Amino acid sequence: MTVLVLISLWALRLGSHIGSRTKGGTEDPRYAKFIEDWGDRAATRLFVFLQIQAIVAFVLVLAVHLAAGNDAAFPRLVDVVAIIVGIVAIGGEALSDAQLARFRKTPQAKTEVCEVGLWRYSRHPNYFFEWLFWCCFPLFALAQPIWSWLSLLAPLLMYWLLVHISGIPPLEEHMLRSRGEKFRALQRRVNAFFPGPRKSTSPLPGEP
Repeated sequence: MTVLVLISLWALRLGSHIGSRTKGGTEDPRYAKFIEDWGDRAATRLFVFLQIQAIVAFVLVLAVHLAAGNDAAFPRLVDVVAIIVGIVAIGGEALSDAQLARFRKTPQAKTEVCEVGLWRYSRHPNYFFEWLFWCCFPLFALAQPIWSWLSLLAPLLMYWLLVHISGIPPLEEHMLRSRGEKFRALQRRVNAFFPGPRKSTSPLPGEP
């Protein structure tokens, strides 16, 4: 039941966020760039890309299934930790999305980069908390059966996708095209993924 509640909260929050963000909006710039780069092969490559996402979804569902199917006595200490991780992750992602949404409504959003709230300590705090959420299911799932360790594939795969494939790389490429040196300066000041202290760097001419 606990696993069901957490995955339901995650799905409702993410679904409502994506729905409100895309309502009346334009196409995601990352996918628009993919289609532009792929040219005449866009339809075929997009189909393959979506099949890869389907495989990823299976790995995530497997982790949830293993977590829900663990028949160890509840609650264990590790289950309590898993619940805390899940709640912090959902709350952190909701907060970072809300902070970014508020920034986008300001005049500065047209020319500046977001460095408010959680965005002062990570260039992509929403991605970090999304990854953190999938870390809670191995905590629920890990038990005596060796196959329960397959649940670790979920956070490992999510990290690889967000940091190296379809998350940070295309989004930062878009930001570099649209914000140029301002975003390069942000890259020098702020961690890409894991939140951490801001780095002290010598300002470039014209930088605050």
